[in-house]
Amino acid sequence: MKEDSLANKVYIEVRKKILSSQLVGGARLVESAWAEKLAVSRVAVREAFMRLAGESLVEFGEKGGCFVKKMTVEDVKDIRELRELLEIGALKILFAKRDDEVIRDLELICNDFSEMVSKGYYGGACEADVRFHERLVEGSCNSRLISIYKNSNIPLFHMKLGAILGQMEDYVDTEKEHRAIVEALKTGDWERAHSTLLSHLDRGEQEALELV
Repeated sequence: MKEDSLANKVYIEVRKKILSSQLVGGARLVESAWAEKLAVSRVAVREAFMRLAGESLVEFGEKGGCFVKKMTVEDVKDIRELRELLEIGALKILFAKRDDEVIRDLELICNDFSEMVSKGYYGGACEADVRFHERLVEGSCNSRLISIYKNSNIPLFHMKLGAILGQMEDYVDTEKEHRAIVEALKTGDWERAHSTLLSHLDRGEQEALELV
């Protein structure tokens, strides 16, 4: 197998464990241990770690070593502010476009979320939660806005936070808020959509701050 394919193998495995909180903030990632565990070279492991560092999931210590990046208060506040700018902006564009296909997609994602929660598949519910916000942004059809959103690693932060929380009341509130946004889009109620999304983001910020 080519070295880049082996590096991707390591990247996918370590990334999955970080996002599911099997590897917590501050945990040290030892090159030799991962190379042995996944039967790859240390070069492949190092390349994977560099890629993860580019996504702000890991960081390199001043005296060497690679560590899972801890979520700080500054991270939470910065991402909350950025999400408001990007997602409210996308929502405003959606109201101007009134694209029925996007609304249907958002409704289907709400249904997926509900089904995952009812079956106890909380990892799947977390993924559906992230998909809802990604689809909202993608629905703007603004390539620059979409690029900024994805490159900011907001979806990764969102996924990691969801994996840490995993509380039933959070899932109930999330479904209510998502469906309220979709209903407001259907009826053209901008004030309801705007206030619901802001409340949704505020709640996420407060829950995140309790963890750091």
